[in-house]
Amino acid sequence: MIRLKTSEEIEKLRIGGKKLAKVIKETSERVRPGVLTSELDEFAYNRMIEEGGKPSFLNYSPSGASRPYPATLCVCINDEIVHGIPNEDPKEIKEGDIVTLDGGFIYEGLYTDHAITVTVGDVPKETKELLQRTQEALNAGIRQCVVGNHIGDISSSIEAVGRKSGLYVIHNLTGHGVGYDVHEDPFVPNEGNKGTGDIIEEGLVVALEPMFSLGGSEIDVAKDGYTYITRDGSLSAQFEHTIAITKDGPFVLTRL
Repeated sequence: MIRLKTSEEIEKLRIGGKKLAKVIKETSERVRPGVLTSELDEFAYNRMIEEGGKPSFLNYSPSGASRPYPATLCVCINDEIVHGIPNEDPKEIKEGDIVTLDGGFIYEGLYTDHAITVTVGDVPKETKELLQRTQEALNAGIRQCVVGNHIGDISSSIEAVGRKSGLYVIHNLTGHGVGYDVHEDPFVPNEGNKGTGDIIEEGLVVALEPMFSLGGSEIDVAKDGYTYITRDGSLSAQFEHTIAITKDGPFVLTRL
């Protein structure tokens, strides 16, 4: 069931979203060769507490999971797509890597979600374009977040950017509603058809998160039970914002 948010709740989400955006930006500035993923996770945890909230991913138990998620951030490197655990078997970041930082934040009882992918030093042109086009797809999806549109309009616009760019849309991983919990209805696929799905209403809050790869669309789950990886080992990027739908159009809650 879709639960719409009040203007007062959206204002709290705006404050919390800005705090989360600040934490993710500051964490990204610490991504460099030699840094451990666990160090990034610890930094993000401390900053979230300092900002007056707490991480929403830590100890969260998604449907079907055999255990709660054990970290503040999801940190993914290269062929890892989402839900990479940074603190159980910490990885050292290397020159030429791409790193995705995905964080969830609870502020005054309300949830926001935000992710970015960054490069470490010099990377090939096609890698830079992967990041640019994934971010472009996110912006295209945001533009469709207007009252009266359908969820399929968002999905179609995200997919179109990926296909036009020669990239592969990751199958079976989607955006979602957010606000009262980490994941809510509706699901927001990264591929679909215009005019399909739920009608977008004022007060809807969604987390859009396009995920593209340079290789194929198929995915596997790593032995840790959480980390999704590209089946062919190709690089993958993700960008995510939390957006509130208002009568005046989309409002990005996780943008500084």
